[in-house]
Amino acid sequence: MDSQQPNFFSGPYIDRRAEERDHGNWARAALEDPQTLYLLASGTRHLVYTQSQPRIAFLEGRPGALIAAADESRLVLLGWLRQRRCILVEVGDQLPAQLPQNASFEELRPLSPLLVGEEAGVLAYARALSIWRARQRYCSVCGAATIPQRAGHSMRCSKEGCAQEFFPRLDPAIIVLITDGERALLGRQSTWPPGRYSTIAGFVEPGESLEDAVAREVMEETGVAVTGARYDSSQPWPFPASIMIGFRAWARPGSAVKCTGELEDARWFSREEIRAGAAVLPAVYSISHRLIATWMDGK
Repeated sequence: MDSQQPNFFSGPYIDRRAEERDHGNWARAALEDPQTLYLLASGTRHLVYTQSQPRIAFLEGRPGALIAAADESRLVLLGWLRQRRCILVEVGDQLPAQLPQNASFEELRPLSPLLVGEEAGVLAYARALSIWRARQRYCSVCGAATIPQRAGHSMRCSKEGCAQEFFPRLDPAIIVLITDGERALLGRQSTWPPGRYSTIAGFVEPGESLEDAVAREVMEETGVAVTGARYDSSQPWPFPASIMIGFRAWARPGSAVKCTGELEDARWFSREEIRAGAAVLPAVYSISHRLIATWMDGK
């Protein structure tokens, strides 16, 4: 696997142009531009064409009735996609009466394996923002309603004297492939499909470095002591708002495994066992699959 290739959901798929978010007339400029692309969201679902290969059902060419019904607070400037403004429109439960033929509102997760990388990235970006905005409607300090700012990328408390400002948050999580030389340590949760095994993962705790989190999670879940670790790559994971930080780590040969916590099972697998189907690997678009596939290639 190409180590320089971005993980799924990531990469330079959009020009964010963050400086444009501070322009007071950003929404008017977008609405007056006939080249603007509109990406519709209803909760965590987005409007897509589902026939053949799924793709985003962008609205364009000044779809007046729809946009007029959405006040500025429901618009988010995502950036420039294919050199055109791209606006997220949160329609809520009031779905438009007329939609493009063969288009419907769908969840991202089941579509992910079928989408091209660029559009999967845009939907992951939009989904994460929509979830954060829905959860930040009220100030966590005083409880007053919040108001969207910076083209939808921050929320400010509306109460005079408070005016706290909130920004999109991510939950950092480590995900790690541990090897002891010729074997890889994989685990499974009881809720997964039969035979499914994956790399070890867990959220980073306050006051903890990423390397500390790797060692702690591996020890907590498998009883295996990590002797060293190095960063591999990362992946935005919009289910709902994580950033998966991938590592490769090493353990002493012959380290015994003792399952604790949330894992139903964990054990060492050789490359030959995995090739023979002893473990069903995670989805091909996940960083977990990338970590395992890279190791399988001997890298």
